[in-house]
Amino acid sequence: MRSLLTHSCETFYGSAKHLVTMLAFALVMSGCQAKEHPVAGMPQVWDEWAVGQILDAKTGRVVGIQEWLIGLAGYDVIYLGEEHHNQAHIDAALRVLRSLVSQGRRPVLAMEMFGWEGQPALNHYLSSKESVRSEFLEQVGWKQNWGGAFEDYEPLVRFAQDQRLPLLAMNPPKALIRQVVRQGLTQAKEQPEWRQWGMEGEAIVDDAAYRSRILSQLQACHGGGAPEDYQTMYEASMVRDEGMAKTLAAAFNGIRAQSDPSQGPVVSYTGGGHVQYRLPVPNRVARRIQGGLKEVTIYMATFEQERAAELYQTMQEGIADFVWLTPQGSQGAPRRCR
Repeated sequence: MRSLLTHSCETFYGSAKHLVTMLAFALVMSGCQAKEHPVAGMPQVWDEWAVGQILDAKTGRVVGIQEWLIGLAGYDVIYLGEEHHNQAHIDAALRVLRSLVSQGRRPVLAMEMFGWEGQPALNHYLSSKESVRSEFLEQVGWKQNWGGAFEDYEPLVRFAQDQRLPLLAMNPPKALIRQVVRQGLTQAKEQPEWRQWGMEGEAIVDDAAYRSRILSQLQACHGGGAPEDYQTMYEASMVRDEGMAKTLAAAFNGIRAQSDPSQGPVVSYTGGGHVQYRLPVPNRVARRIQGGLKEVTIYMATFEQERAAELYQTMQEGIADFVWLTPQGSQGAPRRCR
């Protein structure tokens, strides 16, 4: 059966943009088999699902959105996992942010779409009323780091700017990730860029469950490569997720050190592949925080009624804590690998 929530089937050996797209969405479901076969004609929980609803992933039941939004303020880190090119997902993120602000909170927004090297330019753009948009995009390296239309994500940047909220660049520099893909993790650690970006003391944890899902998806969507190619691609994915976890953990620790209840939570906005099953980023953040923290994962998914049963299966397997059903984006439903 085809993978339900697969995002990119571009060839790995294409442009740099394709590399980033692949790595951003490498952690996806490698296939699903129904544990139980519904009886024909019997009502199923997904029969009541509709666009705009938020589902408790444990039960598949619809939750009340207003009460749910208020409850999000009780978490330390909120993970929002998007599908690219879907304006409904930007709107959903804005709804979460507005709710937090309306409750007197000062969330810290972190976005995968910006690389670490662009943080100074990002800070300047947010704080200066005289910043020129075109100059900002060049200085922040938008084309090099992300490559998609900035207009897709500009509402989130504008919200942070208008509300004077911190906005963090989550992504390790692309040059660092390319080194891992070309040379492998062991050799990349010996290069000056590894120390330049403060990675020399970082543990790159090779989790068995993460490895299983990543490698199966790489092989499904990028077949024909040599084993060593998949290995370095996998290692690059680990480094990206560990780097993003490093950013989020530092943000949380910074909030905790202020002892100000109005500060936070951290809101992470990434592709859904970095949220699924908590394996890519959330577990890595939790591992870094002494004393623990309260996290919630929210997967925003295009709702296709004919695939509702498969979505329910992934929910039963723990794809996220909540699933937000949305209309499809401008480029249609997500691509699906074999």
